Amino acid sequence: MLNGHMHAHLKIDPKANKAGAWDLVPTSIRQGGPVIDQEHGKLASRSLPPKTVVLSFDDGPDPSWTPKVLEVLRRHHVRADFFLIGQNIARHPSVVRTMVDQGHEVGVHTFSHANLGFTSHASIDQELSTTQSALAGAAGVTTSLIRTPYSSGPDAIDNRSFPVLKYLSSKGYTTAYVDANSNDWKKPGVEKIVRNATPQGNKGALTLFHDAGGDRSESVKGVDAYITHMKAKGYRFTTISAAMGSGSAMHDATGMTSWKGRAMLTVTAVAIWTAPWLAYLFYVVGGMVVLRFVMMLVLAGRHHRQRNPKRSRGEFSWGPPVTEPVSVLVPAYNEKECIAHTVRSLTASTHPIEVIVIDDGSTDGTADIVEALGLPNVRVLRQRNAGKSAALNNGIVHARHDIIVMMDGDTVFEPSTVSELVQPFANAHIGAVSGNAKVGNRRSLIGAWQHIEYVMSFNLDRRMYDVLDCIPTIPGAVGAFRRRALEEVGGMSGDTLAEDTDVTIAMHRAGWRVVYQEHAVAWTEAPSSFRLLWRQRYRWSYGTMQALWKHRRSVVEHGASGRFGRVGMPLVGIFHVGAPLLSPVIDVFTLYGMIFLSPWKSLAVWCLLLLFQLLCAAYAFRLDRERYRCLVMLPLQQVVYRQLMYMVLIHSCITAATGARLRWQKIRRTGEVVAPSPNSSAVVSAGGRRAARAATPGAVPRSQSVTPGHGQEPPVAPPVTIGRCVPRTTPEIGE
Repeated sequence: MLNGHMHAHLKIDPKANKAGAWDLVPTSIRQGGPVIDQEHGKLASRSLPPKTVVLSFDDGPDPSWTPKVLEVLRRHHVRADFFLIGQNIARHPSVVRTMVDQGHEVGVHTFSHANLGFTSHASIDQELSTTQSALAGAAGVTTSLIRTPYSSGPDAIDNRSFPVLKYLSSKGYTTAYVDANSNDWKKPGVEKIVRNATPQGNKGALTLFHDAGGDRSESVKGVDAYITHMKAKGYRFTTISAAMGSGSAMHDATGMTSWKGRAMLTVTAVAIWTAPWLAYLFYVVGGMVVLRFVMMLVLAGRHHRQRNPKRSRGEFSWGPPVTEPVSVLVPAYNEKECIAHTVRSLTASTHPIEVIVIDDGSTDGTADIVEALGLPNVRVLRQRNAGKSAALNNGIVHARHDIIVMMDGDTVFEPSTVSELVQPFANAHIGAVSGNAKVGNRRSLIGAWQHIEYVMSFNLDRRMYDVLDCIPTIPGAVGAFRRRALEEVGGMSGDTLAEDTDVTIAMHRAGWRVVYQEHAVAWTEAPSSFRLLWRQRYRWSYGTMQALWKHRRSVVEHGASGRFGRVGMPLVGIFHVGAPLLSPVIDVFTLYGMIFLSPWKSLAVWCLLLLFQLLCAAYAFRLDRERYRCLVMLPLQQVVYRQLMYMVLIHSCITAATGARLRWQKIRRTGEVVAPSPNSSAVVSAGGRRAARAATPGAVPRSQSVTPGHGQEPPVAPPVTIGRCVPRTTPEIGE
């Protein structure tokens, strides 16, 4: 933005040429000389002595034309006055230093060529102060000379510009108007330029030329010819201060003024150097965004056609139907609001299952609630708090079956979820299956935003990764694993906070296939506030970075590990870390374009990208058979929600870079997502919660439980070692 401010093109103010009334302007000022300042508290104008010319130049410095003008002046041994624009000073400080070193006088021409007749005193002060800072940084001087943009001779002062003149004089400025305007900016030819700038008779003249603002080749030639012409007529050339017989208008910048100027030029230099790289980055990010959308659309569509029998050319089948019983593990820590709904949904399953609830040291009676339900085939394991991965490993040890389903304590399954989830295990090469996690509490604004994200980003991504055989994450909400595959990779590791991503990547590296089963639907409770959402996504982002760092060796390995390392790892790094981290570049350039370039074109480009995202989201909703009405939230999601996710990622990156350790981020639940009824696959959410039965102790026999005796402490879960996995503390990235 600073770079844009420094490079903003000078625009002609259409109001500048509209002359106003002048009845409030003293005649002595309108008919006086071109130099006006304050004497004894009153405005006074002064004219140049006869046979005296002051050459003045506006709108510089320019890196191309100003040095050529300076060379002409040096050759003729002439000093001149340069009224400089602050943004040009900051961009080309070396030209200003040369100008001052050669003895020329500099003045202020505002920072951005603003029409001061239509600005407030505060804005005028800002224009002056910023320009003076730029001068102090560039040449180590400040000045009391000023020429306001769009001014000409004193006879053009009107009721609008006169108060500005008085205000500038009260601030100690000497205002310079002109006697003769060369009109060189119109490019009338050298002869006409010389004629326009020549005063009548032997009068003195303060003349106006330009050394910036476009092609000034005629101006350079005109100045050369004009000096020769006026010297031949016996005129002398000097500066405004020398002509008036006063001291120099320039003073050495000291103290804070000098430091402020240097700091300004340093920041400007950084901005000027950085902006082109940001521009290149804009195209890179835009390319990544478009590439991801195209890949998702093409590959997700291919996945849908392959897995849907009605759309595939032949009947798709994983193999013989999987009917063997499975073990469902539910790790729970203080899940009293949700756990009854979760367990009840499992008992409605159409597939034979055993349910193991692993209470990880809950303090809110979670285990007691499950036991009080008295549901068949439900066991409770109690352990001291050791973390989710330790709880899952404890459950794996006690599971009776070879297929293990894992779900979160805030999730509910449809009756067909488990059956759909385990069918891919008919293929002996498949080690893990990802289900289709959906947001159950989507009625709020933040819930609707997450619903869009789950359908568009998470599930559409998994379709794409499935086709590429590199799904990076089996979601904790709904996933299934072959016991043999878990044992081979060492079970659920406590090395990272994203144990689901960690174990999924480990399975790829071990040579197991990981697939996505879109028909295995689970309904999860998403965070209901920005604070809770921040905590959850912070953990996800940080855990993903840990997992990528842990498995970084796969990039250089051979076989299945190397294949995932050179396909899956780059895709996850680019699309889940790199692109989100850099995506604000698009918003920055949109804002940049609206302020400094073409507002409507910039907004149109942003809207075009939004339309592209909307089409992708609509396609994702169609594949998931979701209603489109939530998509009206997408524009606001891009403005607010996406920026929040960006800040979360920045937070995670800082944590990773500093090597800080991050504890498990427990999310407070509300129990909004309620189990489906046995005769329906529909999930009852907030409005229908009263239809769900309350969890109360009854006469039904209590479920099996591993519990302590009366007065005893809960038994400590034994250290679980599956294969080579020993749970331990979370490492820093780079450990």
